Amino acid sequence: MQFLLGVIRWLNIGTATAACIVMLLMMAHITLDIGVRYFVNGQIVGTLEWVSFYYMVALVFLALGYVEYKNENIRVDLFAQMMPKTMQLVLYIFACLLGLIFFGMLFWQSLIDAIRATGRAEEAMSNFRFYIWPARWALPIGFAGALLAVLANLLRAITRRQAL
Repeated sequence: MQFLLGVIRWLNIGTATAACIVMLLMMAHITLDIGVRYFVNGQIVGTLEWVSFYYMVALVFLALGYVEYKNENIRVDLFAQMMPKTMQLVLYIFACLLGLIFFGMLFWQSLIDAIRATGRAEEAMSNFRFYIWPARWALPIGFAGALLAVLANLLRAITRRQAL
């Protein structure tokens, strides 16, 4: 089981690293576009499309699994803190099972959508040909990472007999 948890951890670190690289690329792209506008009085065509359809989507969804794995999502456990430890564990397991169902459904539907978008070479309405089907793959990758992270957290909680 430790091997499985390690694989899930490294997969989520990999996708979070990819999200960081995307963020750096986005910053460089926007900075270059601003520099071209002010110093050369020109523009880089497609900056808005790249930021909207590629960078922001990848930035949000690729990091989702890592955030879940580290338990850094927003949560309110005001009443759960006052419950006995065994009840906290039961509630945590229940929440993880709901999370597995939720992220599993999101993964499945986004995977179907990505396959369809790839099959028809989906484009954005623009003044030029701008394919958006590659960005569709960030969603199933991110949701798969979140699904695996919830599974890893569930296994860790059961092994430790303690809610994370």
